[in-house]
Amino acid sequence: MRAIIPVAGEGSRLRPHTYTLPKVLLNVAGKPIIGHILDKIIEESFDEATIIIGFMGDKIIKYITSNYKLKVDFIEQEERMGLAHSIYIAKQTIGKEPILIILGDTIFDVDLKPVLNSQFTSIGVKYVEDPRRFGVAQVQNGVVTHLIEKPVHPTTNLALVGLYWIRNTKLLTDCVTEIVEKDIKTRGEYQLTDALQMMIDRGEKISTFNVDGWYDCGKPETLLSTNKHLLSKHGTISKSNGVVIIPPVFISPKAKITASIIGPFTTVADDAVITDSIVRNSIVSEEADIQKALLDNSIVGNKAVVKGAFHRVNVGDSSEIDFY
Repeated sequence: MRAIIPVAGEGSRLRPHTYTLPKVLLNVAGKPIIGHILDKIIEESFDEATIIIGFMGDKIIKYITSNYKLKVDFIEQEERMGLAHSIYIAKQTIGKEPILIILGDTIFDVDLKPVLNSQFTSIGVKYVEDPRRFGVAQVQNGVVTHLIEKPVHPTTNLALVGLYWIRNTKLLTDCVTEIVEKDIKTRGEYQLTDALQMMIDRGEKISTFNVDGWYDCGKPETLLSTNKHLLSKHGTISKSNGVVIIPPVFISPKAKITASIIGPFTTVADDAVITDSIVRNSIVSEEADIQKALLDNSIVGNKAVVKGAFHRVNVGDSSEIDFY
């Protein structure tokens, strides 16, 4: 089985971190976002993937090829023109077998086996209070009747969560091809929701499945929230060395921590150094250096240095903040 994972976005809402690192390589609960996604599809018996890359795609290729034996086709999307465009440029990797499309900025925890065994195309949904920033699905008698991208006045609270199990792959590729080649845009982009609606209009029956374990990684606050959720379920303690640890946490065995309090809900990545500090509800990335600081709800980038901070910080890679 093949998964299609578009990861070409620049991640502008996660700057400054995404100035130097693709969004899907940001660490959350001990591994990059794309690592969580790949681990999940491998668990579900997928053995092939198409990864649609763009911004700093070489770093994504290096991470995946160094850590996974999955058969992967990398497709470069030079211009980010929407999800339907992503599928359009990758259509040569799509055969006759069903595919799973997964958006690269979300981590999900759902049993896909019933979905994969379904005879219908099916899309993941979740009830949200304010669905205006999502695609939404109108459903009648268990079947999708209409899909709308980011409605101003939504008539449903069922948000599309970025999981699409497509059985009729030929119809999908026909529809995305028509949308791109006829220049059919919504909000200035070629939308996957429009392609799926075109499939419905042409007779495709699309069902939905609920995804309660849907963790958004698109903004700093949601990245930290996702870190918290994942640590609550899968947090580990690799070492303590006399350090006070308040679980749940993830601490890399390669991190160096002395005279500090770590946790709860804190990720500390490889080769990070934390000295005389309190760090909670935070993500400390690789080779970061924290000294005499109290950090809460903070994201510290790779090789960043923070000294004497009693603040909430959002520090990009290779930066230095000195509050002494």
